Amino acid sequence: MKQNVAILLYDDAEVLDFAGPFEVFSVTSQINDYQLFDVFTVAQMMDPITAINGLSVNPTYDFVHCPPVHILIIPGGDGSKQAILNQSLLSWVHEVHAGTAWTMSVCSGSRILGTLGILDGQPYCTHHEVYEAMHELTPFGLPQPDKRVVQAGSVFTSGGISAGIDLSFHMVEMLHGKEIASKTAKYMEYDWKG
Repeated sequence: MKQNVAILLYDDAEVLDFAGPFEVFSVTSQINDYQLFDVFTVAQMMDPITAINGLSVNPTYDFVHCPPVHILIIPGGDGSKQAILNQSLLSWVHEVHAGTAWTMSVCSGSRILGTLGILDGQPYCTHHEVYEAMHELTPFGLPQPDKRVVQAGSVFTSGGISAGIDLSFHMVEMLHGKEIASKTAKYMEYDWKG
């Protein structure tokens, strides 16, 4: 079954946090006759998002019109500090996460999961500069600073910025096998060991 991959966007999100996973999932689908994933971005409103360092991005959907989500990707970045104060964003993530097969955070996107209590009592990883803040947001979470990717049930967290690419390859392999993931890595000329 083709799976919907929704990538959350908000102002000052880290570009590679969302662009890296977008590339991995969308290229995987592209080179497999567009049969595996439908990848799209979603934001609170349809207005352009200004990511970190000024990149303007147009979301595909707003929260109201977003299709069902099988895989939710939550990027980090400086904007995550404001995102955790946005009750509409938090409510949307909480509601969507309840129905996803998988929820992934990249880098400091873990702040959003921590604020929602999703990481309470669970192992997680994040950007190396965010662990102190995470301790305040989820004092009962179990930080794994030596890990690049951590799974806790249906939730995956990943370390800083580029780790989202590795997590995305891990997800592709888990869902569709090593051969498909390796084919994508070769096409992207990405040094993925699996």
